[in-house]
Amino acid sequence: MKLLIEILIAIVLHPIAVILVWLDLLGRSDIGRAKKVVWAVVALVWGIGPILYILVGDGELW
Repeated sequence: MKLLIEILIAIVLHPIAVILVWLDLLGRSDIGRAKKVVWAVVALVWGIGPILYILVGDGELW
């Protein structure tokens, strides 16, 4: 039952985190267009993409 709840929460929260990453990427002028595209694709990786963006890419979700 706990696993099912975790999966349901991930289904809701991951798309929100991806949208926040994309919005942050649109506002950043310190990185090039190619890096923005790479980070946008990495953010789609389920469960770890937005976390990598925050830790490695110096990103912010708000």
